[in-house]
Amino acid sequence: MWILIWGEILSRRFAIIGHEVPAKGGFSLNDLSGSSGRLDVLLRAVNSALFISHGIREDTQIVLHLEGAGSRRIKFDGKSLKGVHPDERSIAGQVRAVTKSQIPPVGVWQEYSRGITHSGGSIGETLQEWSQEGCEIFIMDANGTPLENFSFGEKSGFVLSDHKPFTNAESDLMCNFESTSLGEKWLQGHSCITIVHHHLDRH
Repeated sequence: MWILIWGEILSRRFAIIGHEVPAKGGFSLNDLSGSSGRLDVLLRAVNSALFISHGIREDTQIVLHLEGAGSRRIKFDGKSLKGVHPDERSIAGQVRAVTKSQIPPVGVWQEYSRGITHSGGSIGETLQEWSQEGCEIFIMDANGTPLENFSFGEKSGFVLSDHKPFTNAESDLMCNFESTSLGEKWLQGHSCITIVHHHLDRH
């Protein structure tokens, strides 16, 4: 269900960067943590972002950024997502099918299936699109301001990296946005998403 406060629809967005995940050509479903460029990290992020015990978070979107051998973005939208099950292999199968198709032009979102679209572009394009859509953007960073210090508005977006830190170029793109922290320890991306959801659910 969508969350309504004072008549407004609250939506949540997550973006995670897979620095070595192949943007095209497919990959083996039997080696998600190896030759696929640690796609497993992104798959767990999708699971944590969208799936709950007996359903799906219809108020949430997550954008995977595949930066190996090109740049492709794959968006999973909980409001309309169909035919995807909450396990890594099922989600990986959807991602692999998308990577076997031609990368769309930057900024053009093409539908692959219900609730799954893809586009060319990198995190810079996502940040620009979110900003234009009135989304308040936060960069997940252990050195940032504690999450509980913020009040979150109608649209909130959170940006994470995979098992690697943000590159210098990525950090430059993000320098004008707030950084938020979940504590001094560096957590895995899917754990960060779960904690953010928990905080927003309670507040």
